[in-house]
Amino acid sequence: MSQITERLKDAANALHSSRETGVPVGRISERFDIHTVEDAYAVQEFNTERALQAGRRLSGRKVGLTSAAVQQQLGVDQPDFGMLFADMEVVDGGQIDHSRLIQPKAEGEIAFVLKRDLRATDTTLAELLSAVDYVLPALEIVDSAIEDWKITIVDTVADNASSGLYVLGKHPVPLADLDLSLEGMTLSKNGDQVSMGVGAACLGNPLDACLWLARNMARAGRPLLAGDVLLSGALGPMVPVSAGDRLHLRLTRLGEVSCQFV
Repeated sequence: MSQITERLKDAANALHSSRETGVPVGRISERFDIHTVEDAYAVQEFNTERALQAGRRLSGRKVGLTSAAVQQQLGVDQPDFGMLFADMEVVDGGQIDHSRLIQPKAEGEIAFVLKRDLRATDTTLAELLSAVDYVLPALEIVDSAIEDWKITIVDTVADNASSGLYVLGKHPVPLADLDLSLEGMTLSKNGDQVSMGVGAACLGNPLDACLWLARNMARAGRPLLAGDVLLSGALGPMVPVSAGDRLHLRLTRLGEVSCQFV
């Protein structure tokens, strides 16, 4: 094994240990001298393979850093992707054990569910549209293994795009006749509005984020498949959450979704 590969594997082990113990680590970009997004995705892939070999099951993918507001919060300038596993899904209205997470924050998003595979690296918009079965409101609970969320693009990519958990609404809505760029979002915590946004904040349109995801997942050798959930990215700023907090997301036409931290 080359020195570079050994270093990337050590970084993956550090992130995995952080997730297992709930103790955050310093920037792995600095600790393990990782400077490229390509190497960061290699770190992510080490832990994806580890999870699959342990019996976890992929249920979809996420696009991160699509909102200019979130990019500004984290000091990055491009989207990224991460894996979603079936054990990351929380039922609408359900409770989340805060101790499962390290330093969680919440985002309001639009989720897409596929009815066809998208295996081409040059997937077209028409192919994407025909592959979408329905859309849903979604809460993504992002979480970072990096101390105090002081991340670079390399750190968040390596840390599975800062994935944590996700909550989907229960009422699927057909994509036809929807202009998702105009879909409004409000996110409330304990009854108080804490974030708001619109579909256009997500790379101009959540469909554009999904197209970016489909092409890049095909290039990465993990193409999107029928039944996969696509979290298309935040529509507004993310907000921190603590034990006892209640979250409620409302989208203009797509409905509502909620959860509570205990």
